[in-house]
Amino acid sequence: MKFLFLGSGSAFTIGADNFQSNMLFMAENGQKLLIDCGTDIRFSLYHAGFSHRDITDIYISHLHSDHAGGLEYIGFTTKFDPTCHRPTLYLSQDIAIDLWHKSLAGGMEALEGELCDLDTFFKIHPLKPNGHFTWDNITFNLIKLNHVNTGFLLMPAYGLFFEIHGKKIFLTTDTKLCFEELKSFYLEADLIFHDCEISKSPTPVHAHYQQLLTLPADIRQKIWLYGYQPGTLPPAKEDGFLGFIKRGQEFEF
Repeated sequence: MKFLFLGSGSAFTIGADNFQSNMLFMAENGQKLLIDCGTDIRFSLYHAGFSHRDITDIYISHLHSDHAGGLEYIGFTTKFDPTCHRPTLYLSQDIAIDLWHKSLAGGMEALEGELCDLDTFFKIHPLKPNGHFTWDNITFNLIKLNHVNTGFLLMPAYGLFFEIHGKKIFLTTDTKLCFEELKSFYLEADLIFHDCEISKSPTPVHAHYQQLLTLPADIRQKIWLYGYQPGTLPPAKEDGFLGFIKRGQEFEF
């Protein structure tokens, strides 16, 4: 099992040096599970030597465009390519309706002679907010995270906790640093892939590097950092982390 970072940058990363933080699981049987599908997926896939034809399954963590904005591209290209089947789409059921009506329907619901819905383009596999799905004999557990809170409405992202060959892995997708609430996952995981802002003007919706520095040393030593803005990277290894992930970096389990 290989795990490839098609990109490791933030939502507004620009240029071919890096792309948005979308990842690709590659099974030995040829199946490929795309973890999030941002607006630059048509570039990051091809830059890594893949195309829409390679994507058999997709997981969407939340509705921001760097995580879901590329679904229009994947949906149209696979539908009109006779060599393709509809990709399976895994996502929490509480975001499935909004994904179509608030994000995709404007550009995708009308085809010549056809009125479409999400099922036209994808085989939908809605999940309970604290549920799980199984892919290539791996059970991916959804972890509801505090990403954006308006004061009236919580826009969650759903991270993933899973085990491959005895190694327990926590993938945050996008989250504020909520160590006490998620402490059990940080402690149980053998490896953590954590989103990380490095901006001098931090947003309140992501974990910032300075916040992650406050984590205990035994937690930091199992964290890879991704989702960062362009610019000079802090000395992550000196500070006890595994490092910052580069575009194209691959992990094998």
